[in-house]
Amino acid sequence: MRQRLWLGIGWLFTLLAVIGIALPVLPTVPFLLVAAWAFARSSPALEQRILNHPKYGPPVRAWQQRGAVSRIAKIWAITAMCFGVGLSAAVGMPLWVVAVQALIAISVGAFLITRPEE
Repeated sequence: MRQRLWLGIGWLFTLLAVIGIALPVLPTVPFLLVAAWAFARSSPALEQRILNHPKYGPPVRAWQQRGAVSRIAKIWAITAMCFGVGLSAAVGMPLWVVAVQALIAISVGAFLITRPEE
């Protein structure tokens, strides 16, 4: 039963990653990180397919081995978070919502900046 649950989670996040390839607003690699984590508990062969992928395997392996994030990924993530907070403020979201969103974005951005680079 547990193995099926992990397998389902792996496929769900793989599907989200595939959608993220087409939609720039959805990040692909973070979804693949979760998929690889779930597949490691249910299907090592599927985990290896992610790790061996020519384009997406290296950043997944870099995160698993060293907690590393590429500089361009950091820049894109922080830019997207700033844009999201700015958009929320521009459309007139309540100040407390924008403040919470900004606090979360600052926290995630600080975490990203402290990660080693590939």
